[in-house]
Amino acid sequence: MKQMGGGYESVPTADEIGARVGKRLDDVAKILAGALVTVAGVMTALGLTSDVVFVALNNESWPIYVASLCAILAIVCSIVALLIHPTRWGNLWETVVLVFGVIFYMAALSVAVVGAAKAAGGNGRPTITNVKLEGPRSGLRLSFDIQADGVDKWASVGVFATAVDAQGEPVSRPADFYSSDLRPDDKGQVEQHISVPASVPQGAWGIEITAFTAGGTEECEARSVRGPACASIQLS
Repeated sequence: MKQMGGGYESVPTADEIGARVGKRLDDVAKILAGALVTVAGVMTALGLTSDVVFVALNNESWPIYVASLCAILAIVCSIVALLIHPTRWGNLWETVVLVFGVIFYMAALSVAVVGAAKAAGGNGRPTITNVKLEGPRSGLRLSFDIQADGVDKWASVGVFATAVDAQGEPVSRPADFYSSDLRPDDKGQVEQHISVPASVPQGAWGIEITAFTAGGTEECEARSVRGPACASIQLS
């Protein structure tokens, strides 16, 4: 082939073209080899720390598993592509493998964003802390704190305090001497200190406090992701 300066440029052979294409494909494969590190970096940048990851895994957060699996598959594709010999047919197969690798890579990044948002938002389950029952039986006062993270903005946390017998059944009507529906703030958090007079009738064994999110079960022993928080105080 004639150059502009009057010289001649040799026409690349098929093997040389194949070698160049193979080199570029190998560069793509090397990029995909860091898929797991990249996905972890994206999750960290979005606030998904190791503590939150353990919580998400404990709550069976599927995006974390899917993102990790897709990242591993992208790495496998990159390793297979690097092992393919750079011939004409080899470049074709390497291209096919890398296309799948890129798909898995993009899927891992996309699901990682969803997983980070879901895990970082918490699980919405409330907790009951600092429970106190003070004063004489004729003038008892019940106080406790309610906390919950990741509560959906449309949802609420229902809180009930009830005088119960030894079997956990209400001993007065109406059953609840205290009840409330607590709405979350703009961050999806509920933090409330509650202090109320405790109406305890004769024959009561104790006081039971229950807190649950909308759509969750009210049964304290229920094996459910959206189970309630319960606390019982036995009267002396």
